[in-house]
Amino acid sequence: METRADIEQLLKDGHTVQTVINGYSMYPLLVPDRDSVILAPLEDYMPRRGDVVLYRRPGSILVLHRIWKVRQDGVYMVGDNQTEIEGPLRQDQIRGKLVAFIRKGKHISADSIPYRAYAAVWLRMRPVRHKVAVAVHAMKRLGKHNK
Repeated sequence: METRADIEQLLKDGHTVQTVINGYSMYPLLVPDRDSVILAPLEDYMPRRGDVVLYRRPGSILVLHRIWKVRQDGVYMVGDNQTEIEGPLRQDQIRGKLVAFIRKGKHISADSIPYRAYAAVWLRMRPVRHKVAVAVHAMKRLGKHNK
């Protein structure tokens, strides 16, 4: 696995990078310290709705989020565990694109039909994600109390 400091340079040099994620902004798709992502360099990349990309916030950190929409003024991003949209970002802020992730040893392609269906549904659910998450967590707590 590569360190965070190396990721940007490796992608810029044309290398594919695998790294463990941290943070919950892409939950439930990606779980920190469990899942790793495989990021590819951009090579003539045209951003499209639903893609997960690694980008650098101006003067700040690297972030892995999903593209909400692409407009002439830039790219708009949202984490799967968030409802607030960030943007517009310039395309030159994007450093790499998620091509797959690994969960419990299983390789899942970002081009697979089930993954693309998940991305489409999850983007449409953005306005109600918080309510769904609250309900799921409440059901989990109830399940623990009934054991």
